[in-house]
Amino acid sequence: MEFHHYSVLLNETIENLNIRPDGIYVDGTLGGGGHSYQILKRLGENGRLIGIDQDADAIQAAGERLAEFGNKATLIRSNYANMKEELHAIGVNGVDGIVLDLGVSSFQLDTPERGFTYREPDAPLDMRMDDRQSQTAKDIVNGYSEMDLYRIIRDYGEDKFAKNIAKHIVKERQKKTIETAGELTDIIRAAIPMKVQVTGGHPAKRTFQAIRIELNHELEVLSDHLDEMIDLLNPGGRICIITFHSLEDRIVKSNFKRNENPCTCPSDFPVCVCGKVSKGKVITRKPILPSEKELEENSRSKSAKLRVFERR
Repeated sequence: MEFHHYSVLLNETIENLNIRPDGIYVDGTLGGGGHSYQILKRLGENGRLIGIDQDADAIQAAGERLAEFGNKATLIRSNYANMKEELHAIGVNGVDGIVLDLGVSSFQLDTPERGFTYREPDAPLDMRMDDRQSQTAKDIVNGYSEMDLYRIIRDYGEDKFAKNIAKHIVKERQKKTIETAGELTDIIRAAIPMKVQVTGGHPAKRTFQAIRIELNHELEVLSDHLDEMIDLLNPGGRICIITFHSLEDRIVKSNFKRNENPCTCPSDFPVCVCGKVSKGKVITRKPILPSEKELEENSRSKSAKLRVFERR
């Protein structure tokens, strides 16, 4: 099995981690192990890397790629939402750095049977990042109400034709169950004006993104566990997060800002009385973006943004 994944903003992420040779680091979205490999290369014999991924294919591929580092690398099949529990289970209470690369891996996109891509018409509507989960994209497409489909396509896909797309999906599934990426793509095409399709990129991209985010609870997992991950950092430890769309980036930006300045006192109060203490500082006032060279080498990196927070 070849698990291909181009690690976006790789050098920038490694540089911003400030890796200590004897440190403990967590790659919460292990994927093919690209970021983890570069971290492990910089660790001494007392350093440690814990890689977490819910995708069985990623765990297998990364295990092969990182085998040369022996027991310096510990791989765990889980969602990064469970990071605190998983680390405590192996006796780790604090870490010196955390990496999250929130993009869908190239392997997932390029493997038709995983159902992430709209470019393979015969692909099943799956989109599960963890195949131990029972619900699939097909269940959402065929089971959600028109209002719920509209909500997720509008909010997670940020598609201005969300209402019409949801209406068309419900209309077509009354005739037959929608089974494949091609069937869903044809329905989406019929819901979007042709003049928009000519200039606006692939018409199915936003809807597929929305369904994937809903199915895998991507935004909830991120927003619900960021504080917990920052609390896991040792003093001076950093968390580096790579996002790929505005909703993720907004969550990370606002969370980092709040952890830097959590005071809720009115602005006209002469001193803080709320008692909320800063957990650290935002390193990236503006997100770090891919270089021109990286954009040329990998078009999938064009929406990537890296934000960094340091624990005090």
